[in-house]
Amino acid sequence: MSRVPGSRALLQATAIAAVLAIVPIGTGAMAAVDSSTYREISVFMDVFNRVKAEYVDKVDDKTLVKGAIDGMLAALDPHSSFETGLDYDNLRIQTTGSYGGLGLTVTMEDGAVKVIAPQEDTPGWRAGVKSGDYITHIDGKLIFGDTLDEAIAKMRGRPGTKITLTLQRPGKSDPIIATMVREQIVQKPVKWSVKGNVGIININTFSEHTGDAVHAAILGIDKQLGHQPTGYVVDLRDNGGGLRDEAVAVADNFLSSGVIVSQRGRDRSDVETFYAESYFKGDPSHGLPVIVLTNAGTASASEIVAGALQDHHRALVMGERSFGKGSVQTVIDMGGNTALRLTTSRYYTPSDRSVQEGGIEPDVQVPQISDADYKKRPIFREDDLRRHLINEIKNDDSVLEQDSKPDPRFAATPAELKAKGVDDFQLDYAIRTLARLGAAPQVAAARR
Repeated sequence: MSRVPGSRALLQATAIAAVLAIVPIGTGAMAAVDSSTYREISVFMDVFNRVKAEYVDKVDDKTLVKGAIDGMLAALDPHSSFETGLDYDNLRIQTTGSYGGLGLTVTMEDGAVKVIAPQEDTPGWRAGVKSGDYITHIDGKLIFGDTLDEAIAKMRGRPGTKITLTLQRPGKSDPIIATMVREQIVQKPVKWSVKGNVGIININTFSEHTGDAVHAAILGIDKQLGHQPTGYVVDLRDNGGGLRDEAVAVADNFLSSGVIVSQRGRDRSDVETFYAESYFKGDPSHGLPVIVLTNAGTASASEIVAGALQDHHRALVMGERSFGKGSVQTVIDMGGNTALRLTTSRYYTPSDRSVQEGGIEPDVQVPQISDADYKKRPIFREDDLRRHLINEIKNDDSVLEQDSKPDPRFAATPAELKAKGVDDFQLDYAIRTLARLGAAPQVAAARR
């Protein structure tokens, strides 16, 4: 193999100049682009050229650059990433809460695409797709062997376009053919209900308008009851977070004043504080008792809400310790359906606590004993992730050692609870706790 003398050096110099040309001119940028930076970029280009010229298979520039970017961000923390393709679409859906598709939540099971549930009043729901159905073909083409992302990408599409799914339903020998038209699916971040005299507000994500949806839930609970409830259960279990501003708006529904969260960047002067009454005046929840349910899946924006209400003594946090993600990611649109998701700051609760690594400790520990596999299922939190950010402020939240004796309140088996009509012990325990709070004033009045 012959090479033109000096061609690689020329290519390196050209590439380095191209990289530096996109660096904004300013004091900080000029300081960063020092001799050390030039050397490191030179090493990178040397490796890039070696791989491009000598790797066993031909590889294109796009693949190499994408891999280099992914590797660079992976060296930082678990939450910084470069989003393209379906990952970019998922990020956009998480923030806007809408997409063109069928309204089906699916998973992969033994290589087959399985429906978890159809969203109510969506094309999939109206076509009769059921939880537990297996999707075998899309528009007549077998999808077994496709990745879950590939299958999802085929089901999504421009609203108004037709699609045909072939379904295999357990217990049915013949396949089911379902033809439907894609629509703009608007995800519902908040669901609410009433049990007894208690309002239950389940928040599953923090996308656009989640704060408004919680406000509407509070008004809806009042209207259904015809009066104010005894209190509210705010269910944040398995809520992985979302938009910070929506977390502030949700907390503002239960606070009339004070700090909700503050975030701090690299520089000491880079501090931003968010207060109650930014979105709603007064306390829309009437100052009534609130219980916030958390578990190991409660993360990020959910922890902002739980931490704020706990610090202001506005709510009792119940359940299990939360995930422990105390960092904020800024999403930067890079054009061409790509985005940089970069960790730019850490957030702190009103009492200056960082939840990074440690999470939010509940005021009342309540296990999910209605789940038969509760003790067997592995639990993962932020501090289990590689390269997670280290908590710079160690909180003095030492938890008292639990008594080795079993707690009689949590001694029932899943079968015993089911016989009593309890499918969700944590939620049932929270409702019963609020019901006792509602009965307490009546008992006191009877004794006077």
